[in-house]
This record gives sequence, structure tokens and C-alpha cells, in this order.
Amino acid sequence: MIGSQELLLIFVLILLLFGANKLPELANAMGKALGEFKKAQREVEYELSFEYKKKAADKEKLDRVQGMAKELGIDTEGKTEDELLDAIQETLSKKAKEQNEVKEQNV
Repeated sequence: MIGSQELLLIFVLILLLFGANKLPELANAMGKALGEFKKAQREVEYELSFEYKKKAADKEKLDRVQGMAKELGIDTEGKTEDELLDAIQETLSKKAKEQNEVKEQNV
């Protein structure tokens, strides 16, 4: 950690290198640069947070689809979400046809 003597020495060197007239300009430029850096940092943190939440939501959706597929007796291993949704739709259509056939036979 930099102590007070080191800070004083750095300040004196900056004063000698740039002069008293340039110090306000230098401080202003450093302040603007720091502000831009913090703004960019917040933007990156927001984007990362957004991506993390999106991935979590996608994972939750996939888990629900896989759970539904397993309940219907569909093998979920190695299948994408779209493939699972197609298989679920096909299975439900078959079950609906079977139920309609049973109803027609009972009538």
C-alpha cells in the first residue's frame, strides 16, 4: 500500500513535470477517464447479469420440458428442446386419437 510520503512524492513529481497550470486539466481528464471506465464497467456488469438470467431461464424451461417428456415416457437423452417438444406433441396427439377411438367404440 502506498503511504503518505509516497503520495506526497508522486504529487511533487507531477507538479514538477506538468506545472501548476496543467494540474486542473490533468485532474479533469483523469476524472472523465475514470467516469467512462466506471460507466463501461456498469454496462458490462448489466450485460453479464442479463445473460446469466437468460441462461437460467432457458435452463429452467429445458428442465420443465424434459420433466414433461419423462412423464410421457419419452427418452430425453441427447435430444434438443425442439426435438423434445415435437416428441411431446406427437405423443399427446397419439393419446388424444386413442381416447377418441375409445369414446367412439363406447358409443
